[in-house]
Amino acid sequence: MKVIIDRFEGKYAVCETEEKKMINIDKSMVPSEATEGDVLDVDGNLIVLDTEMTMKRKKNISRLVDEIWE
Repeated sequence: MKVIIDRFEGKYAVCETEEKKMINIDKSMVPSEATEGDVLDVDGNLIVLDTEMTMKRKKNISRLVDEIWE
């Protein structure tokens, strides 16, 4: 399952699932280099940072912002 880190609150990373539901993941389970907006691949207790998907999202968001300000 892919999730996007929305924010960090206390000991949790609050993440949005592909179904637009919010879930809490214990920060100790999240890769230490992960930040808000990053995509995580969650498979049971294995959670890894999906750097390729994260970069695609950030480029798409940047493109959309550029289009708004043109």
